[in-house]
Amino acid sequence: MSPIKEKERIKEFCEDVRNNSSGTNWALLTYDGDSIVPLETGEDFEDFKSHFTSDERFYGYLRIETGDEMSKRSKFVFITWVGTQVSTMKKAKVSTDKNFVKDILTNYAVEVFAQEHSEISYDTIADLVKKAGGANYGTGRRD
Repeated sequence: MSPIKEKERIKEFCEDVRNNSSGTNWALLTYDGDSIVPLETGEDFEDFKSHFTSDERFYGYLRIETGDEMSKRSKFVFITWVGTQVSTMKKAKVSTDKNFVKDILTNYAVEVFAQEHSEISYDTIADLVKKAGGANYGTGRRD
């Protein structure tokens, strides 16, 4: 049986993230008991990151702007967060529940599994997206 509750609302959260005319660039899902429910959406990455605590489990959907100076485009990231203080049984549940979430969040360039805040830095995630995009054409100048 699916642990997903409020599936339509979760879809709305994610469609808002995918909408380029919306300022919303992240959505967060959490657990309510054994059920996965929508928690919040927002525009500020630091607000997004502040939710990730050592005793919680979350699924995040994040929009990252990527490309070069001639073509910017949105790419999406699926994040699974399992804090270091989460019990073994709850960690195990994430491994199966994640597939139900992926059935809803079907469009993403990169998947990230994280347990530490250092793994959820904007620059680190943006770099993963850039690398996943293949060829990176720019001005030819190197930093």
